[in-house]
Order: sequence, then C-alpha cells, then structure tokens
Amino acid sequence: MFQEGDMIIYGNTGVCRVEQVGHPDHIKGADGNKLYYTLAPVYQAGVIYAPIDTPVFTRPILTRQAAEELIAKIPSIRGEIYDGRNQRVLSDSYRACFDTHQCETLVQLIKMVHSKNAVCQKNGKKPAQLDQRYRKRAEDLLYGEFAVVLGIAREDVERYITDRLEQAS
Repeated sequence: MFQEGDMIIYGNTGVCRVEQVGHPDHIKGADGNKLYYTLAPVYQAGVIYAPIDTPVFTRPILTRQAAEELIAKIPSIRGEIYDGRNQRVLSDSYRACFDTHQCETLVQLIKMVHSKNAVCQKNGKKPAQLDQRYRKRAEDLLYGEFAVVLGIAREDVERYITDRLEQAS
C-alpha cells in the first residue's frame, strides 16, 4: 500500500502524488468500507480517486539510480522498426508497449519512431501521424517520470539525457 506523499505511476496517466489514503465520504457511489487513494497527477489537472485494490496498474516511480542506469543503457536498447502497412496491427503493437508499464519499453518505442522518422525524411516523406502520436505519449510518460525522479523540468529531460550520453562516450 502506498502512503501519503508517495509518487507513483498510475496506469497510463503517469506520475501521481498520493495526496490521501482514506474513506472518501464525498464520492457518490464509493464503497464506504473501502480505502481509496486520492491521487494528484503531476502533469495533468484534476484528482483521481482509486480504490487501493484498483485493477489499474500502479507502481512506485523509479529511483534516481534506476533512472540513471536506464539512461546509460539507452544506446544499447534496440528500437526495432515495424514496417508493416496494417495500421491496426501497428496501433495494437504500440498499445502493447504501454501495457507493459516499463520505461525500457517506452525507450524502445521512442527509438523505433525516431528511426522510422529518419527513414521517412531520407525518402522525402512525412512521418506518420500514428507514429508521432504514440511517440509523444511515450515521451510524456517517460520524460515525466524522469523529470520527477531527477528533480528537473520535464522540458529539460531530453537535453539531460543527451548530455549524459555525451559524457559517457
């Protein structure tokens, strides 16, 4: 069970702060016998009330050390290019990446889309909107978590990663 003040990943919402754990009397239809998390998404407006036994995926955010280790590992993470034409299969493949809730899988997706973009650019084509939408979503989730863990602004994460990788080489 998470405690008040914990930073967690809640489903595909991303990083949330546990504001409270308790019985929410003010939520219509809430089971008064259940404990609920009151979650405040870090990068979205609103409040989420989730039973502590929610079926929605939850996990603690990465530690700083785990984030640094993942960043160091980025060059060796492969982003296999899916070159099929079936948009439904591609979309299902992207959704499956999110369903793992693993940062390394998000890195794979981001790298794959960057590789596809390079191929498109080389061939004088525009990148596919589907690819861009899922890349943006993966970056939002990954960079949001890194930003909180590393104590930097979300918009500074990509530069931070680049700087770290340049220092390592």
